Amino acid sequence: MKIAILGTRGVPNHYGGFEQFADFFSVFLAKKGHEVYVYNSHNHPFQEKMYIGVHILHQYDPEFKVGTAGQFIYDLNCILDSRKRNFDIILQLGYTSSSVWYFLLPKKALIITNMDGLEWKRTKYSKPVQKVLKFAEKLAVKSSDYLVSDSIGIQKYLQKKYQKNSTYIAYGAHQFLNSDVSILQEYKVKPQEFNMILARLEPENNIETILDGIVLSKTETPILVIGKHETKFGVYLKNKFKATPTIRFLGAVYNMNHLDNLRYYSNLYFHGHSVGGTNPSLLEAMASRALIIAHDNDFNKAILKQNAHYFSDAEDVQKLTSKIKKSDNLQFIENNFLAIAQEFNWDLINGQYLQLFEKSISENQ
Repeated sequence: MKIAILGTRGVPNHYGGFEQFADFFSVFLAKKGHEVYVYNSHNHPFQEKMYIGVHILHQYDPEFKVGTAGQFIYDLNCILDSRKRNFDIILQLGYTSSSVWYFLLPKKALIITNMDGLEWKRTKYSKPVQKVLKFAEKLAVKSSDYLVSDSIGIQKYLQKKYQKNSTYIAYGAHQFLNSDVSILQEYKVKPQEFNMILARLEPENNIETILDGIVLSKTETPILVIGKHETKFGVYLKNKFKATPTIRFLGAVYNMNHLDNLRYYSNLYFHGHSVGGTNPSLLEAMASRALIIAHDNDFNKAILKQNAHYFSDAEDVQKLTSKIKKSDNLQFIENNFLAIAQEFNWDLINGQYLQLFEKSISENQ
């Protein structure tokens, strides 16, 4: 098959979840003998034309000049280029800035779209932007030949809202096996004597609720807040909690080995995400043997099942922080670690996507 992957900033991954998946999946396809192309931003750090058997197509991306609006131009450039290349399948990762150009997608290629999360629910967007995103979602559903949901919650939503079937394929993670306690020295913490949050500092990730609960608990255990905080909401959080010395805002940490070790050696790992599908950082926490305290919603429960503690408000966080210890919950941790091997490993995920591709081709011959 001749396959294109659109909708990411490119590979190798220098940005986020979809880039990580595109990285693993494109290499997997190439090793299976397929002709694979990944679209990269023109200013991506990797400037070669080939990446481990994968063809790289650089397209102009003005996001660095004009902000988010540039993503629409970048996606347009990718779609226009795809019309020249006679692809069998185009895999779109997300739809927010690409579905508006659906009428330009090549007619002969099968369009398979990973629908990502419910982007229009994100409170960081204004009401008009949320309306545009809802419309973009509708266009993506209408213009795709096949849909992929990375959570059961998204799959149910698409069926109920649009009466459209989608294939459930989760996200993946690698089990973390090589702990290194010396890394903790850099963060001035000791094994199982700190809690942590790792998330984008956005309202729907419930960071304020978690930190309110930490303040109520009067705990002396430090909590590391990891995520870029030079944002409007990040500055608000830092100001609100500046009188609580146990709350430490570290900013973004991109070193995966450091993050894995912090998760592994933490006492409580708070996961407040409430919007979207299978969140990559949640799987990484499971893979790092963290004890997870998760926001009580269908997306998180579909992944964690009974193997986590759940909170809905600051009072829940207060109670859990006061009474829960990692050492008393080792079965939860092992169950989640096993789930990564059995349900969320990359070989399985890649194989499920390939199976969908082969099915879609055979159904359209």
